[in-house]
Amino acid sequence: MDGLCGRIADLGGVQFRILNRSKGPAVHGPRAQVDRVIYKRHMLQTLESYPGLDLRAGSVADILLERPTDLDERSLKRLASQDSASAVAAATVTGVRLESGEIIRARKVVITTGTFLGGEIHIGLKAFPSGRKGEAASTGLSKSLKDAGFRLGRMKTGTPPRLAGSTIDFSRMPKQLGDMPVTPFSFVHDSVPYANDQVACYQTHTTPAVHKVIEANFDQSIHIRETVRGPRYCPSLESKIKRFSEKDSHVIWLEPEGLPEHTDVVYPNGISNTMPEDIQLKFLRLIPGLENVTMTQPGYGVEYDHIDPRELKRTLETKRVTGLYMAGQINGTTGYEEAAAQGILAGANAGLAAGHDKAPDRAGETPQLVLDRSDGYLGVLIDDLITRGVEEPYRVFTARSEYRLSSRADNADIRLTRRAAALGLIRDTSRLARLDAVEADMAQAQALLSQVVHLPHEWEAKLGGDRRVGRNGARTSALDMIQKGFLAEDMSADSRQPENIAPELMPKARKCTGGPRISDIVPGWADVPLNIRRRVATEAMYHGYLRQQQLEANTFKREESLRLPVDIDYSQIRVLSREEVDRLSRVRPDTLGAARRIGGITPGGMLALLKHVRRAADA
Repeated sequence: MDGLCGRIADLGGVQFRILNRSKGPAVHGPRAQVDRVIYKRHMLQTLESYPGLDLRAGSVADILLERPTDLDERSLKRLASQDSASAVAAATVTGVRLESGEIIRARKVVITTGTFLGGEIHIGLKAFPSGRKGEAASTGLSKSLKDAGFRLGRMKTGTPPRLAGSTIDFSRMPKQLGDMPVTPFSFVHDSVPYANDQVACYQTHTTPAVHKVIEANFDQSIHIRETVRGPRYCPSLESKIKRFSEKDSHVIWLEPEGLPEHTDVVYPNGISNTMPEDIQLKFLRLIPGLENVTMTQPGYGVEYDHIDPRELKRTLETKRVTGLYMAGQINGTTGYEEAAAQGILAGANAGLAAGHDKAPDRAGETPQLVLDRSDGYLGVLIDDLITRGVEEPYRVFTARSEYRLSSRADNADIRLTRRAAALGLIRDTSRLARLDAVEADMAQAQALLSQVVHLPHEWEAKLGGDRRVGRNGARTSALDMIQKGFLAEDMSADSRQPENIAPELMPKARKCTGGPRISDIVPGWADVPLNIRRRVATEAMYHGYLRQQQLEANTFKREESLRLPVDIDYSQIRVLSREEVDRLSRVRPDTLGAARRIGGITPGGMLALLKHVRRAADA
C-alpha cells in the first residue's frame, strides 16, 4: 500500500531472515535487523522531500474541539460521559495546541503517542515521567483526552539493557547468519544494498545463577506488580522466571544495532527487565559470553495510557470526536509492526477524509480504506480491537486469523496494491506495471507446470517407484502433482545450506528427504525466477485449502456487508437476553459479522438481530 517503512527497512537492513522457514509458507514471517543510522538518514530525506508534507517539531498539549452550540452544559456533560464503546460524536476536532502555546489548525488529527502518553519509566524502585529513556512524557495530552470523555487505562512494556559489543565474547556462542538470497520487505525491490554484508546475530542463554539473582531481588522492582498488564507473548525476564519456574534457561539473541562502522551497541533480545542497574549488571555477567560485558544503558519498564479501542471505527477514527484518529499503543497494541500498520490505515483515512472535505463537489460517501479479516492481518487486528477491546497489550499472530493461508506475506501485493491504487494511496504508478508483470510471470510458470503431463506409471518411475501415485490411468500434470504433495519447491533459506523443505509441502505426511523437486521433473523450471517459483508452488500446494477458504471468505463478506444502524436499540429485540443486550450496546458493532464475533452472543440472538435489521430495512 506504498508505506515507507518496508522500503526504508530494505535500504538500511543489515540482516534479513524469514522466520518459521521450517514450517509452511502460510506462517513464514519476514524479519529485518536495521541499522538505525542508515534508516534514520533515508527516512528523514524521504520525509523532507515528500510533496505536500510540512514537518513541525513540538509537543502537543491539548486537542482543540468544536462542540455543538445548540446543547446546554448538562447535555454536553452527558455526551462526554457516555460509555466509551457506545459513544457517539459529541465534538469535532479543529486542531492542536502545542506546549509552546502555538495553535495548529487541522480538519483531521492522528494521534500516535506510542508509550509517551502519561509515560512513566521504572528502573528498580525508581519511577519518573518519560516515554523513552531521555525523552519527556506527554502529560497534557492525557488530560485533554480525559476532558473529551475518553476513558484511559494503563499498560506496560519494557526494553532490555544495551551492551557494548566490544566487551562480548562471541566465540562461545552459536552464530546466526542472514538468509541468502535475501527476501526484501518491499515488493519494489529485488535485492537490498547490504545483502552480501549482513551482520551476524549470536545466541546465548540465561542460567540458574541468573534466575537465582533475579528471584532474590523481586522486591526491588515496582514494575512487576500485576495491577497493570504487560505483554503476555513477549514478557519481561522477571515474568518468565516467575511464570516458568520449572525452566532453568531462557534463550537470548544478541543483535547488533547496525553496521560496525556506525555502532558498537548490541541489543540482547529476550531479557527485557526492570531490575536496579547494579542487579542488571550482576546477572548479565553470569550469562555465557557476557562475563566481562559493559552495559551502555540499563533495561527499564514503561507504563503508559491507552484508550478503549472499542471506541474506534474501522477507519480508526474515534466515535466520540469526529476527525480524530488514533494509531499504535494508544489503542492498546504493542510492537513496532502493529503500530506501523495502524499508522498507515489511520493516516490514509484521515487524508482521504480531509481531501473529500476540501473537494468542491462533495457528493457521495467519503472514500475509506477499510480492511476486514479476510483481507489481511491488519483487518484482523482492527476487528479484534474494535469488537473485543483489550485486557493486555495486543500482538498479531498467524493463529489469530481464520484466513492465514491466503493472508501470506508473499502475496500481499496481489491482495492490496490495486486496492490502494484505487484510493490514490500509491504515488508511483510503475508499481501497477510491476504487479502486472509478476502476475504474467506466475501465469507462464503455471502454464509450464501444466504442460508436463504423464500417466500414473510414468510418474511412479519419475518419483522413484512411489506407488502412492495411483493407477487410475488418468494423465496428470506437474501442477496437479504439486497440489497432491508429490512434488515440492525448495523453500530453504540459503542455497548453500542443505535443503530444508517445509513439512506442509508434503501435506500427506510425505516428509521425504532427497525426493524429487520440481526442477528435477520440469524442463526450464530452474530458469524461472526464484521468487516466482516459490509463489507458484505455494499457490499450488494450498490450492484445495484456498478454494475452501475463499468460499468461507465470501460468506464472511456477505455478513460484513449487512450494516447495523449505530443507534439501534437492542433492548427492543425481545429475544435477546439481558447479557446480549448489554454486550451489543457496549460494543455497538457496525456489521452483522462484527456482532457475531462479540463473545457471549448466541446463534439465537444472531438470528433475532438479523430479522430485526431486515424488518427495519423493509419498513
